[in-house]
Amino acid sequence: MVRRRGCLITLEGPEGSGKSTHSRWLASRLRRAGYRVTLVNDPGSTRLGQSLRRLLLHTQVSLSPLAEALLFIGGRVELVQQRIVPVLTQGHVVICDRFHDATVVYQGFGGGVDVRWLDRLGRQAIGGVMPSLTVLLDVPTKIGFGRLRRAHDRMEQKAATFHRRVRRGYLTLARQQPRRFVIVDASQPMGHVRRNMESAVLSAIKRSNSQGCSAT
Repeated sequence: MVRRRGCLITLEGPEGSGKSTHSRWLASRLRRAGYRVTLVNDPGSTRLGQSLRRLLLHTQVSLSPLAEALLFIGGRVELVQQRIVPVLTQGHVVICDRFHDATVVYQGFGGGVDVRWLDRLGRQAIGGVMPSLTVLLDVPTKIGFGRLRRAHDRMEQKAATFHRRVRRGYLTLARQQPRRFVIVDASQPMGHVRRNMESAVLSAIKRSNSQGCSAT
């Protein structure tokens, strides 16, 4: 496991949870508070990640859940090595839009790949670089999809039963790992969601202050 001075904060959630919008807001909020912040997407924040994002989300190539999982993990290895570890060692707060848990939930709980095996493989592949905090923006499947104007990518186009399994998977992980996860009800008004999210993130940063993540 990498020795790090910074904090890795991940945002997870089912479709329509507002995760990407909230992650950008959170990064901006922390920068205004004086923290050095790096915002990344998984996949998408490396050259390999951009290529994988197009393949995995924006084409109609037929892939098994196992093939999807292995490709996501491969892209995450590059993301950790190229974008996350270098800035963690400099004391940055890293905000990551999706991470390891997304693969466990989407391809494991949702797609039927063995969850325990997938969790072990994913953690080993990224050298044990796991979040200090994972904010789960939870929203019921019907409400989440009601927020989407249309199904933009392959994951969003999957059946409602798949997405209900995804949500149950996220909630299962949160129950199993209560010290890492905080659940925020993303069906509430935006201001309420952001206040709860900000409070949880600032608490996590304070707990990590002895290792870095200090304001400039």
